[in-house]
Amino acid sequence: MARWLLAEEPVEVFAMASCLIDPGIRALGELDTAVAVLRTGSGRLCQINNSWRATYGYDQRIEVLGSGGMVRSDNLRRTTVERYDARAIRRDVFQYFFIDRYLESYRLALDHFAAVVRHGTAPLITAEDGYRALALADAALRSAKTGQPVAIRY
Repeated sequence: MARWLLAEEPVEVFAMASCLIDPGIRALGELDTAVAVLRTGSGRLCQINNSWRATYGYDQRIEVLGSGGMVRSDNLRRTTVERYDARAIRRDVFQYFFIDRYLESYRLALDHFAAVVRHGTAPLITAEDGYRALALADAALRSAKTGQPVAIRY
């Protein structure tokens, strides 16, 4: 998604990660909390924050900031009802599970796959996209382990 939002390939990543949530996985060498900063050749920057746990729901947000303004996609909530009173403003919690949030996206992806198979059209996402996403993730992991920025090699 970062590659698509940046509209050009990241060339470098700097990542930091910790195990802060589940001590049981620390012994396995796993990480549960991470921050990565991507940089493109023209200098565009992307910051990604990840955690295994958000006790208040399935929290995924995107903001794209630029000189012309901002685009934001916020969390979906179970309802749009809000209650305002002298003590607080209350809103419904985020949808808790990824299936709740992405059910329609999965349906559209399956419909696209069926159309590609049925009509022989080119898929919107290619194996090259998967390879580049994996190369980026591998570089981020190397950066987190070494504490140094890592050039992304595609």
